Amino acid sequence: MSCNPSIALILNAHLPFVRHPEYPKFLEEDWLFESISESYLPLLRMFNRLKSDKIPFKMTISLSPTLCCMLTDSVLQERFIQFMERHIELGEKEVERCTKEQPEFLEMAQFYLDQSRQNLSDYQDKYHNNILEGFKVLETSGHLELATTAATHAYLPLYKDYPTAINAQVELGVQSFLTTFGHLPKGFWLPECGYYPELEDTLKYHGISWFQTASQSMLLSPDKVEYGTYRPVHCPNGVAAFPRDFQATSLVWSNATGYPADKNYREFYRDIGYDLPMEYIKEYIHEPSVRVFTGYKYWAITGQTDQKVPYQRDKAQKRIAEHAENFLYNLQKKAESLEKTMHKAPLFTMGYDAELFGHWWFEGIDWLEQVIRQSAEKGMNSFVSPSTFLNKEGSTLQTARPAFSSWGQGGYSAVWLDGSNAWSYQHIHKAIERMEELSVRFSDQISLKQRFLNQAAREVLLAMASDWPFILFNKSSTEYAQKRIGDHLKNFNVVYQNMCKNAVNTEWLVKAEKRDIIFSDIDYNIFNPER
Repeated sequence: MSCNPSIALILNAHLPFVRHPEYPKFLEEDWLFESISESYLPLLRMFNRLKSDKIPFKMTISLSPTLCCMLTDSVLQERFIQFMERHIELGEKEVERCTKEQPEFLEMAQFYLDQSRQNLSDYQDKYHNNILEGFKVLETSGHLELATTAATHAYLPLYKDYPTAINAQVELGVQSFLTTFGHLPKGFWLPECGYYPELEDTLKYHGISWFQTASQSMLLSPDKVEYGTYRPVHCPNGVAAFPRDFQATSLVWSNATGYPADKNYREFYRDIGYDLPMEYIKEYIHEPSVRVFTGYKYWAITGQTDQKVPYQRDKAQKRIAEHAENFLYNLQKKAESLEKTMHKAPLFTMGYDAELFGHWWFEGIDWLEQVIRQSAEKGMNSFVSPSTFLNKEGSTLQTARPAFSSWGQGGYSAVWLDGSNAWSYQHIHKAIERMEELSVRFSDQISLKQRFLNQAAREVLLAMASDWPFILFNKSSTEYAQKRIGDHLKNFNVVYQNMCKNAVNTEWLVKAEKRDIIFSDIDYNIFNPER
């Protein structure tokens, strides 16, 4: 092979802060439990297989502060164990039922049961209920670069007129990472690849060396970007921007034409939680009779039809190997073509939500493993992290100014600002202004007032999360998203109105602190524009 391209795979592991200890079970907490059981634990197993087989690989994972907080919370840890115990019990029933009634599904029922048992064993025995330990070990061994992101994964371009809020999102993202992992991060995942000019100044101030952007950030740059999306650039202040390669990413990401759409792969939306009789499934869904995904899915995608055929794992495994080979072939051919004009080996930067692998795309983790193994077999040894790439080639990069962009539909802010969610911003922006006002009027408070104002800052940050406008845009859990925005703003107003009377609602504060355990070391003065 004449040209070995470099591949920077960046996974963004993020979920919104959802924690409701006031209820015995809460539907939206399943988002976390499904991601742990279907994505994070299987990813850790895959990485450790490669490591024990001495297969070279280097990847980057951004772990959001909200996710890290939930993963280390004892309430949610205990609830995850209960979640897995229910899944194991359901799996045992399913193996018995499929043996008698639907033997064509028995192989998958057994597979899911085995995976659930393995997950619970890994979680309790290997990681002692904290899977972040697994990522730390892989970072120490040099296989992963861990990065951070905005405090509550806010879509930053819609807050650019509020520099204190932008700074708070970045500073707390960095501070949370330091508290969790014991060192400062070099990389910063821009939520939704949302970039606007001069954002890099805040990143540099907090010691960040690199961030990723959408492909059009280079294509629409006011400067002539010499290598397009096939090399990172240095912003004028020296922070490196790694543009995502749209074509290579789309081989995997596209629902319509990407690998996950293959008819032999497992159908996500057909699940026994919806298919089986209520009396059978009732104990494993949500009260009173809210059907949910259980993870026990037996059908192949088959095509654009409701008439699905049973999933066959051996067929899917064959396609995984073929798709991995096709992926590397495409990158190789593209690299050879580019080398003729670039006279340098290109870097393909690809960013994905971590939950795509395993959760949304069942075969995704096996595919990723095959890509890495086949790359090693071919002698490509292509995988780099942004930091290792900068260490090697940072001095050769062009300086250029990225353009405002995101990876959302249309390339700008349409997903996070449209008719479904625009109403929220006037309220959140007002809350930011009032938080700044409180920080100036009541700077450097101690004791109860300090805690009260810290809680107000928390509420503003939680209202800013990009998840809520995204959910409203997609019309998925709209009632919950609306309620969360409304609740955080109402809670902020409790503090604002009390502080305007120079009072503290102590009973309310104690309840709020027990509920929102995130950013325990936050300092509300972070919102003071005069500091």
